[in-house]
Amino acid sequence: MNEIERKLLEEISSLHDVPQAGVYNIRKNGKLLARGVDSEVNIVSKRDKDGIDIIVKKGIKGKSIHIPVIVSEEGYKDKVYNDFYIGDNSEILIVAGCGVHNNSGFITGHNGIHTFHIGDNCKVRYVEKHIGIGKKTSKKVLDPVTVIEIGKNSKLEMETTQIGGVTSSKRVTTAKVGENSNLIIKESLLTENKDKVRTVFNVDLVGENSKVEVISRSVAKDNSHQDFVSNVKGKSKCFGHVECDGILSGRAVIASTPKIIAQNKDAILVHEAAIGKISEAQQQKLMTLGLTKEEAEQTIISGFLK
Repeated sequence: MNEIERKLLEEISSLHDVPQAGVYNIRKNGKLLARGVDSEVNIVSKRDKDGIDIIVKKGIKGKSIHIPVIVSEEGYKDKVYNDFYIGDNSEILIVAGCGVHNNSGFITGHNGIHTFHIGDNCKVRYVEKHIGIGKKTSKKVLDPVTVIEIGKNSKLEMETTQIGGVTSSKRVTTAKVGENSNLIIKESLLTENKDKVRTVFNVDLVGENSKVEVISRSVAKDNSHQDFVSNVKGKSKCFGHVECDGILSGRAVIASTPKIIAQNKDAILVHEAAIGKISEAQQQKLMTLGLTKEEAEQTIISGFLK
């Protein structure tokens, strides 16, 4: 890997280089760069299409899995299908993400289709970070698709981050939540220049006492545009909460459409949406401590997106 590729790898997965141990699959420009498995977690390349199956045996706890993707070849459009099979009674961490570098006039990007098959009595934490580096005018496109099926008495917590550099992105998540299970989604977005991003969450609460919480924090600057769409359906006795908060600056636009549909008399669904500008009072307070206006703005944005 060259210096740019190492930087991308570290940014999206906290790996400085190809790891020497543990479970991982590193993809570079559409090809396998490195892979490590063990007796508890296996990673198998698909035969019918480009992608991998990540198979976690039953009862596995304290395991972390890294599956970063690097796209550094200008004009290359990567597409991959990854399926996660999480055995019953497992507790694992999955670290994923994609870094795209582009200085050319060609579109460079990645489209990852991730499907989660989560068994019963599981706890899964999924951390995903997307970044784009290179010329601001060069197109860096990321269009992730996530499909989730959660069994009984399980919990999936997703943390997705896309902080600047990605010129265009459409992020679609579809989920079915089973009995006594909980899905938590925390999204952080920052768009600049003429960036465009659309995020869509479709969640069906099908199991008795199922829960979902979708929390989106976004900052839109310059002439960027963001669309947030959520469709939460309560099909049983369940609880759903959608919260979308945005900060605007420049000539940016944020559109928020939180939608909730109750199809059971015992479904409790709540949605909240708020869009505003950076607090001038907070900014001035930080400037009295010695920060410049730009530094104060960045401090407020960083705190908001955490």
